[in-house]
Amino acid sequence: MLMDMLVPAAFKLFVALHIAFGSVGLVAFWIPVAGLKGGRNHRRWGRVFTWSMILTGAAAIGVSTCTLLDPLGTHPQLSDAAWVSGIFGWMMQGLAILTINLAWYGWLCIRNKTDHAGNREWRNLALQALLLLASINCAWQSWRIGEPLMLGMPAIGLATVATNLWFMLRSSPAPLDWLKEHIKALVGAGISVYTAFFAFGAVRTIPELALHPGLWSIPLVIGLTLIIYHRHAVSRPAAARARSRG
Repeated sequence: MLMDMLVPAAFKLFVALHIAFGSVGLVAFWIPVAGLKGGRNHRRWGRVFTWSMILTGAAAIGVSTCTLLDPLGTHPQLSDAAWVSGIFGWMMQGLAILTINLAWYGWLCIRNKTDHAGNREWRNLALQALLLLASINCAWQSWRIGEPLMLGMPAIGLATVATNLWFMLRSSPAPLDWLKEHIKALVGAGISVYTAFFAFGAVRTIPELALHPGLWSIPLVIGLTLIIYHRHAVSRPAAARARSRG
């Protein structure tokens, strides 16, 4: 009986924290993306965005844990406990770990731009292992309940682990690789938080659209466009200098 009262209460607290931190991140994301790169505002709001993503992800882990402990008690508007556990438990947990992974990794990329070995610190490596396990588990849970939409999280999670480790374990990355990885990771964290905003937020307002692939694709398409654009903008001056020297 006590557990039946504590879990929904903790769930509401974690949801409130998730919304509060996530709302900061939704706004802070655009200031470093759209503003002057490398300036004071870019650095200040980049830190705000990074830590808001880490705290948003931590709150989401709390939300997903409460859901797994009491699926229908935390989501009384729904009736399928296995489906609720899969979508709002395991998949949300995976997305939360993905968000924390990308935020921490992206922050370290710029912090360690002159000390590449620093990117291999234990928390960064542990987050890769944790995301790998969460991605495999989410794929398994997707198969178990027959919900193919859940496979989006493992696909992105495994790609993130592979590309992060590709950079982290290189002995001599190219001069601008740290900046390209910084862009990839923090814009990726933005994709994650906007996906959660559209999908999990919609479940309470427009339930029939909450898991619609079209809704999920909006932040993904915009985010990938931003990543491609900014990585190209970083590479273009270096390529021009190389051509002038040739």
